[in-house]
Amino acid sequence: EVVSTQSTGETVELQIALKNYAPARDKRFTGTVKLRHVPKKNYTICIIGDERHIDEAKQLGYDCKSAEDLKKLNKNKKLVKKLAKNYDAFMASDGLIKQIPRILGPGLNKAGKFPTSLSHQENMEEKVETVKKTIKFQMKKVLCLSVAVGNVSMETDELNANIMLAVNFLVSLLKKNWQNVRSLNIKSTMGKPHRIY
Repeated sequence: EVVSTQSTGETVELQIALKNYAPARDKRFTGTVKLRHVPKKNYTICIIGDERHIDEAKQLGYDCKSAEDLKKLNKNKKLVKKLAKNYDAFMASDGLIKQIPRILGPGLNKAGKFPTSLSHQENMEEKVETVKKTIKFQMKKVLCLSVAVGNVSMETDELNANIMLAVNFLVSLLKKNWQNVRSLNIKSTMGKPHRIY
């Protein structure tokens, strides 16, 4: 029993401490993996769309913005940062995606929220679900990583399925696999960490 289930939307994080790893010398890694269940309860996504995608997003009840809306921000760093902060992720029509750095500057990229491309051949709802289930491991200069793998209102077996997937994927990214892992902890927003490895 990893986490007791409550009705709040508290996020459950997987915290990883690495060893035998020199960030300065060893290759830093990034990787994304799709979990079985959406980890975050109140996941917010914004569609940056052409006319057709904006109509579709409105019908499906997603927040959306046009290129014109973005131009109004005038590359103002504070406003772009605020936009990035308001959403967990962004998706953009494939025809617009190349224009985004030109319209907004590097803000979304810096926040690690550069939009996922969306074409007219793809089903928007399915693509949004995929984005919601995808987590990203990014090795920076420190030896600790943490990713959201679930929330406390999930069933234990759903949470465990996500944790197993995330852990196995991360280990596959490491040069020496399990020999690079010092410890693994599971922690909910308000709870104490539970060591699982």
